Amino acid sequence: MSCRRRSDRGSVTAFVVILATGLVMVAGMAYDGGAVLTAHATVRSHAAKAARTAAQEIDLDTLRSTGRVELDPAAAETAGHAYLAAVGATGTVDVEGDTATVTVSVVQPMHILPLPDRTVIATEAASATTRDDQELTP
Repeated sequence: MSCRRRSDRGSVTAFVVILATGLVMVAGMAYDGGAVLTAHATVRSHAAKAARTAAQEIDLDTLRSTGRVELDPAAAETAGHAYLAAVGATGTVDVEGDTATVTVSVVQPMHILPLPDRTVIATEAASATTRDDQELTP
């Protein structure tokens, strides 16, 4: 009587393929996830710095005549856009009264994970204000 043995050929290969795929996905989450987190920090930083740059453009005529701190809208928008252009970012600059609000967005590609690219958006605002112990006189 002959006894035939079942062949186990290929069973290790399937296991290795599944394990390797899992390891690549974990590495992808670490790499691509880290890139998205870095993009968030960078976009927030660019938006905040552009808003602060724009908030420095005070309308001196209004300040001198009324003592109110307001921004020069055209100069503030130009300054905010100039900052964004200098750092290679794109976004919008909105000015209202003494506040400049900047929204910056960037598309972060996924290099390892089979997911669509992520759009990262941040909005920051800065105001042109005086210190509490400082008086402005017209």
